[in-house]
Amino acid sequence: MTRVAGIDCGTNSIRLLVADVHPETGDLVELDRRMTIVRLGQGVDKTGRLAPEALERTFAACREYAAVIKELGAEKLRFVATSASRDAENRQDFVNGVVEILGVEPEVITGDQEAAFSFTGATGELHGTETYLVVDIGGGSTEFVTGNKHVEAARSVDIGCVRLTERHVRHDPPTAEEVAAIRADVRAALDLAAETVPIGTAETLVGLAGSVTTVAAIALGLTAYDSEKIHHSRISAAQVAEVTDRLLASTHDERAAIPVIHPGRVDVIIAGALVLREIVERVGASEVVVSEHDILDGIALSVA
Repeated sequence: MTRVAGIDCGTNSIRLLVADVHPETGDLVELDRRMTIVRLGQGVDKTGRLAPEALERTFAACREYAAVIKELGAEKLRFVATSASRDAENRQDFVNGVVEILGVEPEVITGDQEAAFSFTGATGELHGTETYLVVDIGGGSTEFVTGNKHVEAARSVDIGCVRLTERHVRHDPPTAEEVAAIRADVRAALDLAAETVPIGTAETLVGLAGSVTTVAAIALGLTAYDSEKIHHSRISAAQVAEVTDRLLASTHDERAAIPVIHPGRVDVIIAGALVLREIVERVGASEVVVSEHDILDGIALSVA
């Protein structure tokens, strides 16, 4: 087994996984997994730049993660950066800060690479013979990947819970017009994804990342976030619709009172739930299989 660390820095959150990985079998033993909401993509859709306060929040999390990596003695580290840092004019400021703190350069990967990591991490334990459609709903983008043991088609599109919230939401709760604008963006992005990925032909829909796991936690009626109960849970299309309707009717304070919603996700979960609901309806899925294992696990496996 090789002790490795993987960091996934997205638009809304930064996450760390330290694990012992068998390089031949792909078996992974998790030692530490943590997530921090840093909102690196704050304002990027409007300004094209990473905000100074967003960079500082991200660097603070990096310093915390550096201490964990050192304490656990990981032999290798891979730092992958996704949508927000792909889009920003001043991404070199981000790169320089990460190198100074962690000693590695963040790899600003393409949407296709992001999709491949997500697929590997999400499906590694499923061992089924069916075709999977893996959807990774992030803060700035959503990845669509189909395949079984290997990726057959992938596409990243610029719809995410942070990007859509910043672009369209001005009221709390959002107005019918704002909801319609989000849905129109999602449907246009689904049309784009469908040009590359046969999104309606997969037998099993697998959903990843915080918007999906939060919707699952609410649907399961959990009073506290429980990764073990959420991982590989099956949430019906009706439950996805029911939770989305509940969130659409709620105020910020009412959402904040739901214990399974992370404080950093309270303002963007409505858009995230809408993305999931549109996907479920578009592909005609009866349910979504929820995975807590995702791009982060794919990154760790790639290091080993």
